[in-house]
Amino acid sequence: MSEINVPVSESTRVYLNFSVSLEDGSEVDTNFGGDPVEFAVGDGSLLAGFERRLFGMTAGERKMFTVPPEDAFGQPNENNVQRMKREQFEDDIDLEIGLVFSFADAGGSELPGMVIAFDDAEVTVDFNHPLAGRTILFDVHIHRVEPAELH
Repeated sequence: MSEINVPVSESTRVYLNFSVSLEDGSEVDTNFGGDPVEFAVGDGSLLAGFERRLFGMTAGERKMFTVPPEDAFGQPNENNVQRMKREQFEDDIDLEIGLVFSFADAGGSELPGMVIAFDDAEVTVDFNHPLAGRTILFDVHIHRVEPAELH
């Protein structure tokens, strides 16, 4: 089978290595050094703001993108910071700032929340994505692009 140099677009399957870093250079996630991951454009594997930046890239290309919060994890929403009664947490839990709990949302899905303040009466939990409000550096190396209907 001959290699076709298909650009990333709607209805393509993409094989890539990536890293996600913050502006200070601290790495959040990477799969460089491992096998490429694959996804079909539009399948929800990548945030749309990341996916759009890949459009037009072809196999063998590597690029670094700066993704503003609006195209990444959004801006923090003050409505996602909730105060809860201390008695909703088990007595044997040593609360500390930065501790992440998993809560059930109204639909029964798991929702992570991070403790940002507490006292004897209340615990303040932030349900914003930890990367909300952050500009993300997205480093991508495309290995292969093919029409999605091959799968």
